Amino acid sequence: MLLRKVSFIIIMLFAMSVAKAQMLAVNTDVAMDGLMAPNLGLELTVGNQSTLSLNGLISHKPWGKTAQVAALQPEYRYYLSGRPMDRFFLGLGGIAAVYDVNIKDKRYDGYCAGAGLTFGYVLPLTERLSVDFHAGFGVTRYKQKEYYLGDDFDNEYSLDGNQRSNASGFRYMPTRIGVSLSYTLR
Repeated sequence: MLLRKVSFIIIMLFAMSVAKAQMLAVNTDVAMDGLMAPNLGLELTVGNQSTLSLNGLISHKPWGKTAQVAALQPEYRYYLSGRPMDRFFLGLGGIAAVYDVNIKDKRYDGYCAGAGLTFGYVLPLTERLSVDFHAGFGVTRYKQKEYYLGDDFDNEYSLDGNQRSNASGFRYMPTRIGVSLSYTLR
């Protein structure tokens, strides 16, 4: 599973470096930073009105809580203003995440993948610095081990000695919500 994730990141970065781009921007979602989920993103122009981006985040024990989350979010954006990385945009994005989170007296340990639509606005502050407001909604497919903290998961949820997922399905949910600070490199 980890090998697939690393391969995906390498392929995306290679594709971004090969593309004939006019602009490359680095960003961080300050809303996610505030939730103690450090993140970093790259956005690359691929046309007169469009960009490709890849954002990643990792969170480990935010506020001392038992939680670990890692996610990647590729996205294609089409800018309605006629210029990339400027004003209103519509986006089509994906999300892939692994997590191990305790909420109240339940534990959720699994992964999800999905896709959604994003709408947003990029507000230029200077020639290179801008603020990106965005919100997205979509559907995710999840598969997880879900149990109460007092359960003996190893014995109660195993089949022939192997642990197995006991919950899976689809969820309609926000796939991307935030405020990003973006710096254009070139």
